[in-house]
Amino acid sequence: MPSLADLVETSRRVAATRARLAKVSELAERLRALPPGELEIGAHYLAGELPQGRIGIGWAALRGAAAMEPAAAASLSLGDVDRRLLELAGLRGAGSVERRASALRDLFGRATAPEQEFLLHLFGGELRQGALAGLLVDAIAAAAELPAAVVRRGAMYAPSLGEVARVALQEGAAGLARFSLQVGSPLAPMLAQTAEDVAAAFEALEPPIAFDWKIDGARIQVHRTGDAVRVYTRSLNEVTDAIPEVVEVIRSLPLREVVLDGEVVALTSSGRPYPFQVTMRRFGRRLDVAALRAELPVQAFFFDCLALDGASLADRPASERFAALAAALPVELRVPRIETSSPAEASAFYEAALAAGHEGVMAKSLGSPYEAGARGASWLKIKRAHTLDLVILAAEWGHGRRTGKLSNLHLGALEPETGEWVMLGKTFKGLTDAMLEWQTAELLAREVRREGIAVHVRPELVVEVAFSDLQASPRYPGGLALRLARVKHFRPEKRPDEADTMDTVRRIAAQA
Repeated sequence: MPSLADLVETSRRVAATRARLAKVSELAERLRALPPGELEIGAHYLAGELPQGRIGIGWAALRGAAAMEPAAAASLSLGDVDRRLLELAGLRGAGSVERRASALRDLFGRATAPEQEFLLHLFGGELRQGALAGLLVDAIAAAAELPAAVVRRGAMYAPSLGEVARVALQEGAAGLARFSLQVGSPLAPMLAQTAEDVAAAFEALEPPIAFDWKIDGARIQVHRTGDAVRVYTRSLNEVTDAIPEVVEVIRSLPLREVVLDGEVVALTSSGRPYPFQVTMRRFGRRLDVAALRAELPVQAFFFDCLALDGASLADRPASERFAALAAALPVELRVPRIETSSPAEASAFYEAALAAGHEGVMAKSLGSPYEAGARGASWLKIKRAHTLDLVILAAEWGHGRRTGKLSNLHLGALEPETGEWVMLGKTFKGLTDAMLEWQTAELLAREVRREGIAVHVRPELVVEVAFSDLQASPRYPGGLALRLARVKHFRPEKRPDEADTMDTVRRIAAQA
């Protein structure tokens, strides 16, 4: 059977089971069976992504292609699909839209009905089979018969999971060991779990513990080699030109090479932070950087040092990274921090952060490495109000003054055990007119289907939601629902896999 048909059948079986171990077993079996030249492509497809990234295929073109009469027999290889996507990505200029649509129709005309359905969801970014990055890493480890920790470390630094799969299965642990932090190549940021309060942090982490102010700004990663400075967002988009004042400050330091993790925030004249949405104006699509810099200057605060003057520190304990940060940067460029074994001292530090207008504190284990892309248990965020970063699954058309706008948001979190999105409730509270305009445009651009007044969308937009508590609910598959939820703000800089999961939701519910 041609390799695309095999992959489609694996995807069907993975989607049909809710058991994580069964999903991993199916994925590992398929990875082992892929031809060497198609292993990297297949891993990308199983993760629900394209090696080429977004290639400008709109839903209108996809629907037209999906209407083609399906082939009677399977004949497509993964290489066939990949070559056609490369051609599509290269189409430019006058008439390229129609040429792209024609090439897409030709590809779908060569696909069987199951293959057409798979390609439709894959190209549309909505392959709901539960095989997300975390599951695929475990599957790669199983297929290559390697410890999962070895594969996870490789995935931290490798350009893609496809390359991790190819190297793991063809070269083993020695090949994966070649992947390391490279200055100038951004890596996924380490994320935090949630703790109810300072006391809970002392129960979870071994003292002494580092406590940082939790600044509600835009996460940035700064890479410097010589005079070359580059700045990346948490989603690894380069924003160097948008914040020249940060570039100038880093370039002025007596350093040869450095990688820094931190936040950039706009401050009032009294030194208090503006709301997150105000800071994000510095990263808009159409910028007059000079005018914005004069109107809304930003300041960077760094809390981690991942490399310094030729030495990678990411695998070193946090205590060593924090010492390197203190040696490299003046105090005004560092997030306020204490290291303490005293809950009373930590609580006073937390109250000081709130009094200064910040969200709360981060509690960090001093013995932990930097877990790029992971929501590690060694970092805990402590806020006064309950908040979750959730993903929008759908939205409902509003009425009254909200007629013509998508208003009521369907909010969900990922269930790590199954790789599926679990709905937790709806809310239309907290949305300003400007937010309604923005979310309507963004959600319609991600539309996949309509059902009554609801528009279902690709699960890509992250929104920070405040709520009073969680209550048991037979209405939702996760058994929990948000109570008195309201939108704080959108987090366009966050990827959906960086949002909170059902593990965090259940932990908050258990603390109630």
